[in-house]
Amino acid sequence: MDTSIARSTGRHATSPRFELDNLDVAAVKGSDGIVPGLAGVSETMLWSLHNRASEAKRPDGVLYDPDSVRIHEAIDYDFTRHFGDPGGSLAARASQIDHVLRSWLEHHPDGFVVSLGEGLETQVRRVDNGRMRWLSVDLPDAIRLRERFISPTDRLRHLAVSALNSAWMDAVDASSGLFILAQGLLMYLEPETVRLLLSGIADRFPGAEIVFDVVPRWFSRLTLRGLQQTPHYRLPPMPWGINQNEVEPTLQRWHPRLSDVAFLDYRAPRGLPLLFAQVVRYIPVIRHEVPSLVHITL
Repeated sequence: MDTSIARSTGRHATSPRFELDNLDVAAVKGSDGIVPGLAGVSETMLWSLHNRASEAKRPDGVLYDPDSVRIHEAIDYDFTRHFGDPGGSLAARASQIDHVLRSWLEHHPDGFVVSLGEGLETQVRRVDNGRMRWLSVDLPDAIRLRERFISPTDRLRHLAVSALNSAWMDAVDASSGLFILAQGLLMYLEPETVRLLLSGIADRFPGAEIVFDVVPRWFSRLTLRGLQQTPHYRLPPMPWGINQNEVEPTLQRWHPRLSDVAFLDYRAPRGLPLLFAQVVRYIPVIRHEVPSLVHITL
């Protein structure tokens, strides 16, 4: 990996330069459940959990995810007050990644999957084929909270380091194929940090596949100014915004192996958000200014 990204000195070491918000998690058992004291970027794991669990409870939901429902119900937190009524877009994102992973595992049944900044995502439980190996990478306090609900095993492991710490790369066995996920992560990093991370992966793991999502420039700018999801929750700043038509040339400029780029279908599952997404696709001036799910084969 690029030497600009600090290396670990131990299993629980993190890079102070590139570490995301320190997770100040005081996960205690309250009268109604586990109370997570999360703030900043770390709190977004509750936003995506709320989205997935709410969608999984719907009879017409696009995601079957009983583990997210279980975790959601065990946490003492006013999800709706903070995040509002979920539109299902983050659940649709997870469902699309599930589909890609299952297809990949058909060809790499003993493959190795790394999920960076995973938080409380339960993807491993949804796609596990009984043979794959999985490495969930997140900061120590996030891993401690995760392990209240999902216990690691010899095959499905947790590693408490920053996604920007190359220690996780040393824990990877890519001999049977490697798939790397960065779901809801890269937009919270500076563009140069994203370049270093993706270039480091490309240098270290030729032949791997990567899936990550991006937000458009206009949305990034709004978050930098201060964007309220609801009156009670402000979205963390998202410094890396990039329009869909800029993704491929940008990645190719960053590293020659970041050249096989595809986009996965990702949109809200119903209602006005779905209608808006369908209409935008046919308006040339703005059709690239949408959230995108990117799939790279190195």
